[in-house]
Amino acid sequence: MVNEQSDIRREKLQRITELGIDPYPPRCADALPIAGIREVGETEESVTVSGRLTARREHGKTVFADLRDTTGSIQVYLGMKTLSDTEWTLLGLLDLGDMVQVSGPVFVTRTGELTVKCQELTLLCKSLRQLPVVKVDSQGVVHDEVTDRDYLYRHRCVDLQVNHDSMERFGRRSRIITSMRSYLDERGFLEVETPILQPIYGGAAADPFETMYGSMDQKFYLRIATELYLKRLVAGGMERVYEIGKDFRNEGVDRTHSPEFTQLELYEAYADYAVMMDRFEEMVAGAAEAAGTGTDITVDGTLLSLRPPFQRIGFMDSLRKASGEDLFSWEPAELEALMEEKGIACETPDRITMLDKLFDHFVAHRIIGPAFVVDYPVELSPLAKRKQGDPAVTERFEAFIAGLELANAFSEQNNPLLQREILEEQARFSAHREGTLDEDFLYALEVGMPPTGGMGIGVDRLVMVLTDTARIRDTILFPHLRRVDQ
Repeated sequence: MVNEQSDIRREKLQRITELGIDPYPPRCADALPIAGIREVGETEESVTVSGRLTARREHGKTVFADLRDTTGSIQVYLGMKTLSDTEWTLLGLLDLGDMVQVSGPVFVTRTGELTVKCQELTLLCKSLRQLPVVKVDSQGVVHDEVTDRDYLYRHRCVDLQVNHDSMERFGRRSRIITSMRSYLDERGFLEVETPILQPIYGGAAADPFETMYGSMDQKFYLRIATELYLKRLVAGGMERVYEIGKDFRNEGVDRTHSPEFTQLELYEAYADYAVMMDRFEEMVAGAAEAAGTGTDITVDGTLLSLRPPFQRIGFMDSLRKASGEDLFSWEPAELEALMEEKGIACETPDRITMLDKLFDHFVAHRIIGPAFVVDYPVELSPLAKRKQGDPAVTERFEAFIAGLELANAFSEQNNPLLQREILEEQARFSAHREGTLDEDFLYALEVGMPPTGGMGIGVDRLVMVLTDTARIRDTILFPHLRRVDQ
């Protein structure tokens, strides 16, 4: 929508063009970062700096302005005597939000402010929309803050410009991912890429997004996990592999769930779920250091230590203790009645789903952690190895920090005959799989996959924890939103 301010800026754009000035030049001179200029300090030599105008103070034939780039902000002095007539006219047509380049010596004003004395002014980009002006007073109180979250999600370019916390959060997100990637690379893991469009989706129980592959006239799915393709690579001799990428699940959206999310999956031959616990502890501690928090973090006002080892909590024992009942011996009808009594929604009230949701209700949200919930019942973990000496449970864990599930890991099933039975059962009850099995994956298992530990880590949720962020949308640069009329 174009408003009155936009009309005024467009008029100024026209006048700038009439001056013979290109308001969107294809290139500019090399410039120093503002932080670098501040390090050098006062100098008679001319420096060049580029950035966005964020403030302007006029004093007759002189103007003081603030210029900001990603490294900081600096004051600029612009005087009629030091600029050409065209540049002085251009200055009068500039608005806050315009991007400019200035060159000149650096001096300190009588008030002690480091300032660039502009001797050359170049317009780099005329802004046609007014940015919100957010001010911080001398006591650090923020005024005129933009609080419309939906607006900021839809216009992340504005959010990053006016909210320092957002810019910092996404910088920390990048450093977190870099840290995790470096941890794996340094230990001999190979980063790979597997298909996002899959003819048979697998690796989890979730509703997929569907699409059509036109040239093949065949239905495809956006992947819900990378698991089965990565295991094929382990069977092929890539003994340590990982992938960081997008997964997609056509399900609900809430504070901690996004249909499109970033997942790290890794698989390590000759390892098990105990090794994966060590990997998770070490990666999270490293990511916390990279995020600048260290291993002592605060989440929603609670101080947590990420120093290993993390607490271990038994799935079955914790649910029995928290609920006061042995829910694993209950019939499905009894579980469903308890769900209704507790007000727990469940679209598919099968025994497996209900036990999982009851665990979330009674136990998961109370785990401040960090902690591993270990040894899940077989019926909840069909893709995991059964625990030796106790065939009722599997070698699986989920990692929790601050009540959020961050990781899921198994000692992976490598028995091709048992895996086939499990996938056949999954296919029978899946509306999308239509009874189809991933025969290529089963073929790889029949070729032979060594004992393997595997783990998936929700990157967005880990960023939530390490940046003390309450909503997953605040960790995703472009979250999906409902369509609105523009």
